[in-house]
Amino acid sequence: MHLRHKILTMSETIKRIAIGGDHAGFSMKEYIKQKISKLGYEFEDFGPYSDEKIDYPDVAHPLAKSIQSGNFKFGILICGSGNGVAMVANKYPNIRAAVCWNEEITKLARMHNDANIITLPARFITLEEAVCFVTLFLTTEFEGGRHIKRIEKIAPIM
Repeated sequence: MHLRHKILTMSETIKRIAIGGDHAGFSMKEYIKQKISKLGYEFEDFGPYSDEKIDYPDVAHPLAKSIQSGNFKFGILICGSGNGVAMVANKYPNIRAAVCWNEEITKLARMHNDANIITLPARFITLEEAVCFVTLFLTTEFEGGRHIKRIEKIAPIM
């Protein structure tokens, strides 16, 4: 089976991160890859590969599918506001994409919502803040407990 389509073990998926966005997030994406790789993470880059205009759904759909299928535990999506990529990703079952713009929101996205995709608003945060939020996202555990029943209620369409 081709490695890209193989379901990986949990430890492999934690250290391999899916990343992508649109042209507004290109520079931030490249900066995050450079800084976070020094912490032992590897990235599969879903694009864009330059700062030329691109429609964020063209990147967010395949990235969300790769997490949904189990190829990655976490993903990072970046666009101007963080909202567009979050809206696309959250259309997929078991995807919980959270727009993160400060440390507390980022921690709560993981602790209470078990978010598996962090979306970043490239036009509203600095490169250093982005690295801080991504690091926090990747290292914060889901609390479980009372939050489990709430997470279970997200997926069903009622």
